[in-house]
Amino acid sequence: MDINKTLAKEFNLRQEQVDNTVALIDDDKTIPFIARYRKELTGSLDDQILRELYDRLVYLRNLEKRKEEVTNAITEQEKMTPEIEAAISAASTLVEVEDIYRPFKPKRRTRASIARENGLEPLAVLIMAQDNSTDPEKEAAAFIDEEKKINDAQTALQGAMDIIAEDISDDADVRKKLRALAGEKGELVSKASDPEADSVYQTYYDYSEPIPKVANHRVLAIDRGEKEGFLKASVILDETAATDIIFGKYIKNNNACGELVRTAAADSYKRLIFPSIEREIRSEMTAKAAEESIKVFASNLRQLLLQPPLKNSVILGLDPGYRTGCKVAVIDSTGKVLDTNVIYCTPGPKTNIEASKRIIKDLIAKHNVTTISIGNGTASRETEAFTAELLKEIPQKVSYMVVSEAGASVYSASKLAAEEFPDYDVSLRSAVSIARRLQDPLAELVKIEPKAIGVGQYQHDMPQARMSEALGGVVEDCVNSVGVDLNTASYSLLSYISGINAAVAKNIVAYREENGKFTDRKELMKVPKLGKKAFEQCAGFLRVRDGKNPLDNTAVHPESYDAASSLLSECGFTLADVAEGGASGITEKAKELGIDNISSSLGIGVPTLTDIISELNKPGRDLRDELPPPLLRSGDVMEIKDLKPGMELVGTVRNIIDFGAFVDIGVHEDGLVHISQICSRYIKHPLEAVKVGQVVKVRVLEADVKRNRISLTMILDDKAEKKENRPRPKKKEKRENKGFDPTKLHNSAFKIKQK
Repeated sequence: MDINKTLAKEFNLRQEQVDNTVALIDDDKTIPFIARYRKELTGSLDDQILRELYDRLVYLRNLEKRKEEVTNAITEQEKMTPEIEAAISAASTLVEVEDIYRPFKPKRRTRASIARENGLEPLAVLIMAQDNSTDPEKEAAAFIDEEKKINDAQTALQGAMDIIAEDISDDADVRKKLRALAGEKGELVSKASDPEADSVYQTYYDYSEPIPKVANHRVLAIDRGEKEGFLKASVILDETAATDIIFGKYIKNNNACGELVRTAAADSYKRLIFPSIEREIRSEMTAKAAEESIKVFASNLRQLLLQPPLKNSVILGLDPGYRTGCKVAVIDSTGKVLDTNVIYCTPGPKTNIEASKRIIKDLIAKHNVTTISIGNGTASRETEAFTAELLKEIPQKVSYMVVSEAGASVYSASKLAAEEFPDYDVSLRSAVSIARRLQDPLAELVKIEPKAIGVGQYQHDMPQARMSEALGGVVEDCVNSVGVDLNTASYSLLSYISGINAAVAKNIVAYREENGKFTDRKELMKVPKLGKKAFEQCAGFLRVRDGKNPLDNTAVHPESYDAASSLLSECGFTLADVAEGGASGITEKAKELGIDNISSSLGIGVPTLTDIISELNKPGRDLRDELPPPLLRSGDVMEIKDLKPGMELVGTVRNIIDFGAFVDIGVHEDGLVHISQICSRYIKHPLEAVKVGQVVKVRVLEADVKRNRISLTMILDDKAEKKENRPRPKKKEKRENKGFDPTKLHNSAFKIKQK
């Protein structure tokens, strides 16, 4: 297989693009570096496409490696034939290769292997021939051997049929066809282990749905319900249709031998093939659902990490609590901790509202606090109510926002937090983290294991290695696309920069602490273990503000400094213009001179030239600044009981899952906008219309106080009430959707989310 040619076809890319990209990957260039600084070679492929191509490259290389291993194993057994060799070469998946290898694989002791040991294979071959002149009973009598416990002809025939059944089971072509049939015509069925048991999985107590139509989140819900003992799930396939495939291939004559083959084939399907295929189908469904769930998680994480920072703000972080009080931390505009305290503003043994107000008012006045960040965990609602009331009593203009504290406790108890704040206890570290994740979400959230950030569904059920790889890639892409300040970044943030590992990141921080601020990028070469190759990878993503060379505060790579200087000269600008805020007007001037002409004269590609122009125009720019700012609040706090159907509110999308989006509307519980209520047009997934962090207008459909459940719509006309935007299935697709209740699904999803 020509892997690069296959990739070009699958991704609909030019062969040159794929060849260049694979060569860069093989040269240990990182995805962010390739995406940003090798656009001419890749045809400007973005980081997400590059990662998909990389994943597929790894799979295809593993496939080729396995093909070679199987070929060698069969050849060593001296059983290789041109047909088998051709089948291996044509196999496009690892499953197909394993099916081909199955007959040659060392097997554990089976009924068929015992029959072979007893010398019954010739009888099996005779029966399989299905000759009209063969009398199977008579032929079987010749194999009676009491020493081998073959006491009669029937025992001999049974042994022969066991051999036939296993041979049919090992037929790669049969397995492929049956697997396809199960995937197209099979049904996923789940039943309650105990119909009387109360659980969040009641939707699936009597559920069945064709496999091609089962939504990914339902697969994951059934898997979890099965693991927790509430459900028993299985795949159902029409046995007649399945066995007809086998009969059509193996039954040659309607005679006594043919009937024995029919019996053996039916046994093979029921005892050997279908249980195996059922496991494969379930495993494949789970893997597909997990991969799609990881993609949703990754998309949510990307949007969360790229939320706009709250710059030039002094922030007071509140980590709510009852018995132990509410922990307080104040940070300045650089994230430095200015003050800490503990207040008792929620119900508990030490509650003192007035004293708590005095402490917060003093901190606001002392440090000129502009914003309050409140964690959304235990006692969050009471803390928010306390804050809203307090803000009415002070002359300063202070806003607040409730932020997700997912992962804050993980961080505060980590080795990293202990190194960062050795003098603070765990709870105060958490308050600092809550303040910082509003100030600069990216810089703070990179300190937390991505899966602990809590923007997805069933993240604890995912293949952890694959999830860590995918989410780590998202964090890496986000950090590098934004860039980091070389003189202020923590080593946890630096470790995500292209070409820098944790050890080198720590060396950078140590060098900075010992020698003072970096004055230019070239100084990185003095950092221990940071060689030329690492410098090439990382330099463009690290910023040196107010350094010797203004280009060090841009995403222009040092390898392009000469080109950038020449460009400035051709367009009538200098490096001093860049240092003073940017070469304003360079874009227009370059267009006048002709982008292609400049590209040719400087000897660089148009994509690189375009990027350089953009950077020189706005040096030190942060792509997050172009996004809408976070939604800050200062008004009254609502409770779920205050919500009425028809109320229109503004909220922030906190999480996106397969069947909807959870929106924070200023009530302790996030409301669910079901996928059918996100927009009037048909969408396959909520990510097509909304993203995490987006500020949206919603209308309340229902507020269920008893079950703490809020139903919202983003369709702000009469269609929302009628829910007409859900596409109707075509007539030929209409069917009874057994066991599916969207209301129960909503409730179960909400309960799972809250765990």
